Amino acid sequence: MTDELIKRILPLMYSGIELDQRLLVLPPFDPQIRNASDTERLIALQSIYDVFVPNQMGREVYSKLYLALLRSLHKKQSIAAVKQSNENTKIIRQQSYESILGGADAFTIIGPSGVGKSSAVSRAIRLLMPAPYVMAGDTKIIPALTVQAPADASVKGLLFEILRKADEHLETNYYQNSQRTRASVNMLIGTVSQIALNHIGLLVVDEIQNVVNSKNGKSIVGVLTQLINNSGISICMVGTEETAVFFKQAFMLARRAVGLHYRLMEYTDEFKAFCRILLQYLYVQKVGASEETITRWLYEHSQGNISVVVSLLHDAQEIAILSGRDMLDVAALNEAFASRLEMMHDFITPDKKRPSSAKRNENTPAPKEVSECVNGTDVSQVLTQAKRGGQDAVTALKTAQIKVEEVRVT
Repeated sequence: MTDELIKRILPLMYSGIELDQRLLVLPPFDPQIRNASDTERLIALQSIYDVFVPNQMGREVYSKLYLALLRSLHKKQSIAAVKQSNENTKIIRQQSYESILGGADAFTIIGPSGVGKSSAVSRAIRLLMPAPYVMAGDTKIIPALTVQAPADASVKGLLFEILRKADEHLETNYYQNSQRTRASVNMLIGTVSQIALNHIGLLVVDEIQNVVNSKNGKSIVGVLTQLINNSGISICMVGTEETAVFFKQAFMLARRAVGLHYRLMEYTDEFKAFCRILLQYLYVQKVGASEETITRWLYEHSQGNISVVVSLLHDAQEIAILSGRDMLDVAALNEAFASRLEMMHDFITPDKKRPSSAKRNENTPAPKEVSECVNGTDVSQVLTQAKRGGQDAVTALKTAQIKVEEVRVT
């Protein structure tokens, strides 16, 4: 595909302040809504889920997807692409074939659940493709097609999903035709490769962690590799951290997993700025705590997971409105954490994850350098007794009376 044609298909690449402005999503908010009825406020409160604040991850994801799409488009409508199209026809007819075009690349976006991976990908794609498809001459091009990895890691399921989603954009019937003819996996690979070669720029496979614990996991990655080699498109795989362990099993998998890896947010200015924006979306009539207090509480009870932060702020306001207190304070936040996030208590322990920038109280004694000389009841004795009695070790240590002698290192 020529540079002139690519410029018509692909918007200009943004960066810096302009990129942040285009990534930012702030739903309209009228402070007068706080005086509306409970029903109106509860409905309007849902808009907090639509807020998207660009951060380092959002910027990197956008740049990665843009450049991957650019590499993919350069291969389309070339002489090699025409030859590859003929080879893909052989695959569909179950004849011997070869990969002429070669691949663009595959990469991963990995991070904990709730860190904002899918939101960042979705927002980046909106900048890449304002419309479902664009025209390159007489050919429809889908700049980025997003599918989810099947929960059962079925190879056929993935290929059928790609066909189904492509049909939605292209207004074609590849999915129905393939189901009607009961196409084999190899025939489906040929069909999907041909569609990708002609019509798809970038393929995004979300929830790729579904392949981790399945015997079909490596087969899924193998099929995606074939699609890369037979169509020249770039493939982005998005998943949770357990995906990284899977891709480290073999070099063939690892080289396809080079990409972006993220952790939960730290208690930095970026996290504070995110909370400051969210706290503009207040639908209660009163606020009973300072911004700093609420922000610190949110970090301690989310451990930097932005999805949890949004849920806590939403549910705390919902509880405050429904209860008639109509105040966002620590009490409302605590109630939201206790009642609405009960299933997450095993994963979030506020007393063990304090903000890294929090200052220690001057009256608090300095931490001891060494305190491992135990007199009286021995730690090992406590653990042994707990094991014999079938008691949890942590509970046993919390309730045991152990005398400790401090030994200071000089």
